[in-house]
Amino acid sequence: MRFEKWQALGNDYIVLERDALPFPLTPERAHAICDAHFGCHADGILLLSKPTDPEAHVAELRIFNPDGSEAELSGNGAREAIMYLRRSGWTDSDEFTILTAAGEITPRITGPDSARVAMAQARTSSDDFPSGPEDGRGVIDVGGVEREFQHVSVGNPQCAIEVDEGLEELDLPAIGPAIESSPLFPNRSNVSFWRVEPSPVGATQASTVRARIFERGVGETLSSGTGATGAAVAAHLRGAPSPITVVLDGGELLVEIGPELEIWLTGTAEPVFGGEFSPEMMRRLAALEQVPVPGSEQPGG
Repeated sequence: MRFEKWQALGNDYIVLERDALPFPLTPERAHAICDAHFGCHADGILLLSKPTDPEAHVAELRIFNPDGSEAELSGNGAREAIMYLRRSGWTDSDEFTILTAAGEITPRITGPDSARVAMAQARTSSDDFPSGPEDGRGVIDVGGVEREFQHVSVGNPQCAIEVDEGLEELDLPAIGPAIESSPLFPNRSNVSFWRVEPSPVGATQASTVRARIFERGVGETLSSGTGATGAAVAAHLRGAPSPITVVLDGGELLVEIGPELEIWLTGTAEPVFGGEFSPEMMRRLAALEQVPVPGSEQPGG
């Protein structure tokens, strides 16, 4: 069974085509494929299948996190899938639509390794923060410090926390899990920690946000497209003008925000390598029974 590994700003996914799979992609199999030592060491799996409505969509995309849970959407993962579809001949168009668990997304390929993607409209109120007000603001414990957060739904839930000082010193693996699994968020939440960077003298009307990401079902990541979007929307709601360049550990993404919180995300994605699972790996995957991996009952980020 062939696969490709792709990365977008260090956020790496295994790309699989459903028609090539000899068995269902269960949570345990996704977990085994992503394993750092016995698998391919990836931040997730992008599973592409032929669309039920070929007139409307080029493909359907499911996204699995390394813990076996499913994500509604991933900005980086979607961009990798988009570039894979174009390069693999699923379409010869530079603009097309794919279907995800979060709904339709429509990309426009802007270069050999880049795309601008029309994402789901951002919302500050959703079932992922059921006790929250319409503006999505709340307060949460961050390593013993009460901090204000901004809930943003961008196809998946985001908890965006502004940190003016000490952003780089935060121990995300230590503080992230409690925020991700807070009772405030019944479906868990992705978490971004962000600050607005000072604009250079004479700069054009735009903003720069520095962000670090703790992704639901993954942990701290070098980058996250939806995490960057959550941070950008939080900054925009506090006065930062669009477009917003989000500086992540893995690189930069451009987030454009419309008057009704419409979102366009621009960035790069490229293949790392392709390969074929060995007969031994295939036998091991086939032997895995369809039992839940801890945490797989909730969607990822």
